[in-house]
Amino acid sequence: MDKKIRVLVVDDSFLMRQIISDIINSDPNLEVIDKAKDGKEALEKVFSLKPDVVTLDINLPLLDGLSVLAEIMKKQPTRVVVVSAYTRSGATATLKALELGAIDFIAKPSGEISLDINTLKDEILSKIKLAYAVELDKILSGSHAALDVARAEARAPSVIKKMVVIAASTGGPKAVLDVMHDIPAGLPAAFLIVQHMPVGFTLSFAERISWQSPIKTKEAEEGDVVLAGQAFVAPAGYHMVVEAEKQQLKVKLNQDPLVNFVRPSADVTMSSIAEVCGEDTIVVVLTGMGKDGLEGVRRIKAKGGFIIVQDEKTSAVWGMPKAIYDAGLADLVLPVQDIARAVKERI
Repeated sequence: MDKKIRVLVVDDSFLMRQIISDIINSDPNLEVIDKAKDGKEALEKVFSLKPDVVTLDINLPLLDGLSVLAEIMKKQPTRVVVVSAYTRSGATATLKALELGAIDFIAKPSGEISLDINTLKDEILSKIKLAYAVELDKILSGSHAALDVARAEARAPSVIKKMVVIAASTGGPKAVLDVMHDIPAGLPAAFLIVQHMPVGFTLSFAERISWQSPIKTKEAEEGDVVLAGQAFVAPAGYHMVVEAEKQQLKVKLNQDPLVNFVRPSADVTMSSIAEVCGEDTIVVVLTGMGKDGLEGVRRIKAKGGFIIVQDEKTSAVWGMPKAIYDAGLADLVLPVQDIARAVKERI
């Protein structure tokens, strides 16, 4: 790397600022150019120093992290990695930050003052480098169109004619929200969502989808009956599979070994759907690193299922969709804003 990536560290704790800075400075390709202890100081330093990447704590005095992020994105769009506590409120705020334009997030393992954050050293360094490589326009683009059908006006379908499996990783929360926001209610389809996230975040993620989409969405639980007009988010730390049982489709969760270094894995979910739904499956693979979903898509495609992947231009990271595309398995390659319409038409 010709020049070092310049990082501004924002945290209200002196100790956390120091530990995070030491981690960043341990990498020869990164350097901490300054630190900020509150929201107002963060804005001043972002605007004056123009860092390549900002690590931003959510809980800040004077001006909270979400307000700081909104102001940065409005006046001087900058690559931001959110640093958030593993709490319910922290998870909700983090997801809002991703909608506002943050590229990724790091979950503090032990609350606001996490003296053990050194255990995340590799994750911190890799996410800062990944954020630097992402084109900001891809994160900030994408608009929510008006909902086609209000939830209250749509009659719940009784029969599942199509099963839609959505897989995503880095950059995915916003992409999933964009797609689900534009899926109309009343379709004879059920939706399974596999988004790579740490434990504690998928419940809030499911709630945000439910608030912003006409599709009733919940974090999947063992034994859930899969119904048309509903969506189920795989809980962090569990693989989600679907099995046919007494003429119903039911969710089963397990903690079998990681697949593609992740759990939940899209491959696991898709492989189970290939067996029970076959040609009545629509797969959507959105932005993300790695190739999770490739083998599952291969199985679904062999059964006659239909495969849609997000295009490179609108993907924060064109890894998972590219793996499908390179394997010749994609039926459609679309910008994120066109995917919901394609899913609706296919159903």
